[in-house]
Amino acid sequence: MDSAAPQLLNEREAAKILAVSIAAMRRWRRERRGPRFIRCERCIRYTIADLVAFVETNSSEVKKAPDSQSAAEREVRDAGATTQTT
Repeated sequence: MDSAAPQLLNEREAAKILAVSIAAMRRWRRERRGPRFIRCERCIRYTIADLVAFVETNSSEVKKAPDSQSAAEREVRDAGATTQTT
């Protein structure tokens, strides 16, 4: 076996690594928002590198939520200021 070939994990193994249900893995695939996967005929496979990348991009330390609440508050405040002055 070539040591450079990626180890492929099935759906159950990938779900166990991510500590989620198989249903969550299937829902993520359907919604196109989960980890990258490989389809071999009817089989779904994941690489460890793709699972690690998914965790890193969805980590709260790496990915910060947009400051939408503050932007919304500014928008309301600005709208209130313009209506008060008119």
